[in-house]
Amino acid sequence: MVRLPKSIMTRFQRGDVVLVDLGTTAKVRPCVVVSIDGADSERNMSVVVPLTTQIRGGACEVSFDRPRWLTQVSVVNVLGIAGVDNAKVIRWLAPFPDPAFDAVIDALARLLGITAQ
Repeated sequence: MVRLPKSIMTRFQRGDVVLVDLGTTAKVRPCVVVSIDGADSERNMSVVVPLTTQIRGGACEVSFDRPRWLTQVSVVNVLGIAGVDNAKVIRWLAPFPDPAFDAVIDALARLLGITAQ
């Protein structure tokens, strides 16, 4: 696999879709970055949720209109939330649509039992 220089790999932010190597079982897949930029100064990591074409209609799936850069209809699977080393980010793909990103954050809050204060 070709790796990009670190300076290119880390040019993404919250709400972007990036291609991430999630390991041999989970494979390489597009993910939405949900963590804030520079969340932990001691670690070069981001929190992501994966996109999947395995649509099951579950409460932890967020549907969105298929953008041109995506080849198949997909959903965001918030149950797949993961912390990833930014070195595993292969490349930036696109910004995730704003209204759908808000739905992802709402689904994560519900999943984690987080309520506004």
